[in-house]
Amino acid sequence: MKKTIKLAVVAALALGTTSAFATNGSNLMGIGIKARGMGGTAIGIAHGAESALANPALISSVKNAELSFGGTVFMPDVQANMGAGSVPSTADMNLIPEVSYANKVNDNFWMGIGMWGTAGMGVDYRDQTGFTSNFNMITNLAILQFGVPMAYKTGNFSVGITPLMQYGALDMSFGGTLDTSSAFAGGMAPAASSAVGFDDGISQDLKFGYTLGMAYEMGNMTLGASYKSKIDMDYQGQVSGASAVFAAFGAFGGTALSDELSTPAEIGVGASYKMGSSTIAVDYKNIKWSDARGYSDFKWEDQNVIALGYQYHAGKDWSLRLGYNHASNPVKPQAPVSGMDWTGSAINMFNALGFPAIVESHYSIGGCYHLTDSTRLDLAYTYAPEVTETYSTAGFAGFGPTNPQSVVVKHSQTGISAAVTINF
Repeated sequence: MKKTIKLAVVAALALGTTSAFATNGSNLMGIGIKARGMGGTAIGIAHGAESALANPALISSVKNAELSFGGTVFMPDVQANMGAGSVPSTADMNLIPEVSYANKVNDNFWMGIGMWGTAGMGVDYRDQTGFTSNFNMITNLAILQFGVPMAYKTGNFSVGITPLMQYGALDMSFGGTLDTSSAFAGGMAPAASSAVGFDDGISQDLKFGYTLGMAYEMGNMTLGASYKSKIDMDYQGQVSGASAVFAAFGAFGGTALSDELSTPAEIGVGASYKMGSSTIAVDYKNIKWSDARGYSDFKWEDQNVIALGYQYHAGKDWSLRLGYNHASNPVKPQAPVSGMDWTGSAINMFNALGFPAIVESHYSIGGCYHLTDSTRLDLAYTYAPEVTETYSTAGFAGFGPTNPQSVVVKHSQTGISAAVTINF
């Protein structure tokens, strides 16, 4: 059964989440097209069946039954410069799917089912040659979640839970020449110039978690809170194999890192207020990267995320949505050298070339058009302006005779989302 589920999910991922940076670190800025059009706000504003992951208590807004299916065409623009010119990653277009269903069972109880691409990251420099190759780095993390949201409502108060089954796939590879002629890697460098590399195929894992939510309605105001559990994932041979290459030169204390790469816990609150045809919403959440296995090894810091959203509802025909989202950069440059230890440089290299999730601000516009009384089309466009960060790789000579002492990364994003929602 487990093998069958994995095969089905692999097929879905082949059409879905691949090589995508998902804006708030490696997480999507918002789950659901309505949320993405409103800057990711979804904790204190109801989005029907799409509320299953952000705040399951709010699926109680579904009047009878609702089905929403669609996805996001995600287009990251990542470039890295190791000292011989900026090189673009070719992992620049991806499809992220989502399907949400919720049904009102009785006056107090709702339940549903759904599948969502929720996170991912990746670059692809394999088509480059020479010393502008960015070490031919390839990374590809894809996360797909399956859930069964349930909500109970009494009066103006509702609570909800979404038990989750999470599938993850991770692929890392790189290769090139590490010049250690001027390095002092703890006296462990095997040669002045060594060809190094790693490629062990793709690794997968299947684990379980949950999202909790609650909401309270006070006239035109809705207050909400949510908690997402940490989900510990293990990608056999990936992180350990990649880090072992640099551990052999003295980084990481000479010991390879573990293969754990957890989906981090999140805690958030939100509120919305309706004024006639207009609704404003605000969310705050904290993403706990520093407590997530794997990310903590690469020194990711917790993110504070603020999201603002606005919706104008023009009767039964159409609505307009606007949003802004800001998340602090969790991938801070590390001190490259401490004594005879250049672990900081190795971490900087992995983060800069393989996992540059450095974007911060995001702008969005969206809306919906009612095709019929029971069917609508939701659209959203998101844009994250370019951010530039420099990571020092001092302390070892670097990659090839160009001997770079830093990696400069540039990263921007655009995304187009669409979904069809049917009410029964």
